[in-house]
Amino acid sequence: MDRPTQLWPAHHAFEHSPEPLCWPTETGLSTRCQDIELGGLLAFVIDELVTPAEADATVQASERMGYRDEAPGIATPPGMRMNKSVHWMADKAMMQPLFERMAHLLPQTLAGAALLPALSHRINMYHYDDLDVFNLHTDGSWPGYSLSEDRMHMLEWDPSIRLGLTMLLYLNGPADGVQGGNTRLYKPDGSWVDVSPVKGSALFFRHGFGRDSVRHVGCQVSGPVSKYVARINVMFAG
Repeated sequence: MDRPTQLWPAHHAFEHSPEPLCWPTETGLSTRCQDIELGGLLAFVIDELVTPAEADATVQASERMGYRDEAPGIATPPGMRMNKSVHWMADKAMMQPLFERMAHLLPQTLAGAALLPALSHRINMYHYDDLDVFNLHTDGSWPGYSLSEDRMHMLEWDPSIRLGLTMLLYLNGPADGVQGGNTRLYKPDGSWVDVSPVKGSALFFRHGFGRDSVRHVGCQVSGPVSKYVARINVMFAG
């Protein structure tokens, strides 16, 4: 892969679009959607969204950029986020095919806003080692971002375009030796549903701090195999 460069503030991008991160729209995978019953809250899983090779390439890219304990631009109370993170700007050559694979399975409108035909290019990667956990929280709302033509700057999208859904793309799971690491989604009554990470699948739910937002936990990982997950933002406009 090409050498990554650092953007401000503490984000990264590759100098050129690496071949393993230039993805086709068609994969031959049996991509399908499964709704999660969450007491009226919106949550679902899309299975077989990326190939094992694509998942591995994403992990490799993130490791080249380097994980650290703090998450740039994100403030959480002490003891809430106990994992490692790296934030980077992906290319349209990766993000647009990824969107097109799943566009027909996503809600076309959300709270009166229309699905934007593009994902934000900012990827928040999380690496869970032994005993790492992300305690109970809701995901904050973020604007959309893309990479400038000279690949040196993050371009913030129009403020009318906002994050509607969090997408958690699982890059490995129990079949790869990960112990624990479920994503626990809470219903309004306080009960929960656990979603086990499966390499190549993605979990979707409402972000933010409203009545429809989904509280969740990145459950503790144990053992020698680290868990990798990418948060990607599904955007809506209007």
